[in-house]
Amino acid sequence: MPWRPRSNDRFYRLIVRTGQFLLWALRLQILPTGLEHLPPRGPLNGPFRQVSPSSGVVFAITHFGYVDFAVVELLLWRHTRAQLRFLVHQGAADHWLAGPAISASGHVVVGYAGRADAYDAAVAKLRAGEYLAVFPEAGVSRSFTVRECRTGAVRMAAEAGVPVIPVSVWGAHRIMTRGHGFSLRRSWRAPVRVHVGEPLVVPPGQDAEADTELLRSILQAGVNRCIADYPLQPEAGAWWMPAHLGGSAPTDAERQLLDAEDAAAGRRRGPRQPKLLPRPK
Repeated sequence: MPWRPRSNDRFYRLIVRTGQFLLWALRLQILPTGLEHLPPRGPLNGPFRQVSPSSGVVFAITHFGYVDFAVVELLLWRHTRAQLRFLVHQGAADHWLAGPAISASGHVVVGYAGRADAYDAAVAKLRAGEYLAVFPEAGVSRSFTVRECRTGAVRMAAEAGVPVIPVSVWGAHRIMTRGHGFSLRRSWRAPVRVHVGEPLVVPPGQDAEADTELLRSILQAGVNRCIADYPLQPEAGAWWMPAHLGGSAPTDAERQLLDAEDAAAGRRRGPRQPKLLPRPK
């Protein structure tokens, strides 16, 4: 069980400064469009955005790689000085190093079971005026197309009375993703495209499944827009390009089979079991 410190604004600022340093050191190029759809910069409380009721937002982010969250977090910090809270899986929170950082950053942890507590905590943060980030795909999409989304993002937004802002990220998966670890060569001066879509208002009582499918189509349209003007020309069969565009990533059908195998194997369904040491003879 990792140490779980209380949420701390100074620690969050340290995390942001670390991200800014890595952005500078690697000369990463974040290329955003649709910034007019982000909430306007309001009053500050010290170096941070001042949180006030009725100003919450759900940010629904595509998930193709392991640093998508950092790109969006740094972009939002630059724009509004906002502290972005994420819905984080319990598996990450159990990590000896990531766990304390997640706790100190004020993120919401989704447990292995009994997820209602996390849902209620997320809605409470939204009603208080926090910005909450959600990966509606609930995992990395190996096809690099937006996979089936869960309804949590639109349901939380409807219950809290806040909008959903779709954010599509393309290129961050080249830095690090499932099956492809960090590479300095790929990361140096790597371009990352981000498109912020128009806010989606979800009134209470609407069909959450239909609204989620609409959100998925908006996210994919944003990805398509990012790919269309991405500054790198991929080689034939590039691993980081989707199959329908000539890449060697799994097709959507193959990705569904791989996801089904993961589900059947029970991956990420429960805490890691401690290894049992043999009894001394």
